[in-house]
Amino acid sequence: MDDLKSASKRKASFFATMKAVFWSFLGIRKKNDYEQDAAQLNPVHVIMAGIFGALIFIAILVFIVKAVVAK
Repeated sequence: MDDLKSASKRKASFFATMKAVFWSFLGIRKKNDYEQDAAQLNPVHVIMAGIFGALIFIAILVFIVKAVVAK
């Protein structure tokens, strides 16, 4: 339980978390960057950024499909 509390107090910003999630969506991460992110990112921010990124991804796919089907 103490591990979860200490993990949620990590100091990386939400923007840094969004950047890490973006690169992970693309599948492009250096091992060194991954290890640094794992030590600094707040797990709650990672979950929120992942959901936000997934919603953006779905919206982009819907837009592309509507644009192609409309022609």
